[in-house]
Amino acid sequence: MSSSFFIDANLLVLFIVGNVRRSLVNRHPRLKAYSVVDYDLLLSQLRPRSKIYVTPNTLTETSNLLPFGPESINTDLFEELRSMIEDSEEIVVVSRKASVKPEFRWLGLTDTVLLELATRETPLMTTDLRLWSEVISLKPEAAVNFHHLRR
Repeated sequence: MSSSFFIDANLLVLFIVGNVRRSLVNRHPRLKAYSVVDYDLLLSQLRPRSKIYVTPNTLTETSNLLPFGPESINTDLFEELRSMIEDSEEIVVVSRKASVKPEFRWLGLTDTVLLELATRETPLMTTDLRLWSEVISLKPEAAVNFHHLRR
């Protein structure tokens, strides 16, 4: 498996929430489909030496999905997001370039950018079946479906 990944917003939320406090994984409203076991699985896939690649679009979605509960928890979540941003590699695809792709019409901006960037060397790890299917149809081995790892 690769040692570098693009990560979708849902998995970034799981990563950040679990890093702040594992017990929050079961309480966060955006993580109802996940458990602490999923967080541990995600960590095992990202190994300490893995490089996480992000886009401004994915970070914006993550930032919007992250807050919940008391201000003190949100402060911790955003501090962890800030730390993750510092440790990751941010890649920019100009929105104009992504929006002319045919996939933009059904994937939207964030996912079209991820489709554009995913490669075999830096695959996308996602829970989005539609996005995963589109990536592997165009670039076999350029995406990892996190749900398949859960089995």
